[in-house]
Amino acid sequence: MDLRGYFNRIGFTGPYDKPDLDTLRTIHKLHVMTIPFENLSIHCGEKNTTDLNIIYDKLVKSNRGGWCCENNLLFSWVLKEIGYKYTTLGSKVFNKFQNDFYPVDSHLINMVEIDGKPYITDVSYGVSCQLWYPLEMISGKDQPQPPGVFRLLNDGMTWVLEKTSRKQVVKDKANANSSLIDRRLVKKMYCFPLTPRNKEHFVETLDCLQTSPDSRFVLKSICSLQTPNGFRALIGWTYSEITYNPEEDSDIVDMKEILDCEIEAVLKEKFNVVLVNKFTPKNKKANYCM
Repeated sequence: MDLRGYFNRIGFTGPYDKPDLDTLRTIHKLHVMTIPFENLSIHCGEKNTTDLNIIYDKLVKSNRGGWCCENNLLFSWVLKEIGYKYTTLGSKVFNKFQNDFYPVDSHLINMVEIDGKPYITDVSYGVSCQLWYPLEMISGKDQPQPPGVFRLLNDGMTWVLEKTSRKQVVKDKANANSSLIDRRLVKKMYCFPLTPRNKEHFVETLDCLQTSPDSRFVLKSICSLQTPNGFRALIGWTYSEITYNPEEDSDIVDMKEILDCEIEAVLKEKFNVVLVNKFTPKNKKANYCM
């Protein structure tokens, strides 16, 4: 594992001898603009792992993306190599259908301390709720970023991350009722205590998420990548390009269905992803939207 290889992968050319906020903001944004949030391995007969060497080979050497325990574990290694003081945390993702948080930690994030101030980094949530930059851990403070306004809330024991979004406006009215459209303007994302977690804490849950027939990651194949003006996503056979339009308080959604024979080209051209094993797209009903 080579830090310079990671920097080449994300296009970072700046100095990294000082673990400061500017450097953290820069590599955080470059990561989400370069390395997709994706679960395609599950649909290629492969298995996701928490082995950092395997993750590095996949995300850095093979130009793939990954889900949270791959992207954010890799990012924790980057933080360590640069010299940041960080803590890996576990979070419970919000289930909008049950109006409650899932009972187990399924989402790995990192807390970074710089000059005595803590920040949350998360380079692997994907789609419209993806952080571009770290969030300062101040309860109740609105922190605007291009995807929307993020906000951390604290009740004394648990932190909750929520986001205020813009209305998603679908260009083609035929797709206006798609289940992938997120109609919530204020949404809870996940909650977490400040209990340090190691990667073993997530192994059992991650095995379930990639094998259970009820898991949204089994029911849907997902690949998303942030762009300078929004993000793009391939969910099953539905390809979407979302353009942030804060001037009119909306996000413009351009959706289309693509054919099986087009999947390989779309992954290569739009996400710079080339799969080795046979990929079977999935887009069954599940608790997932953009």
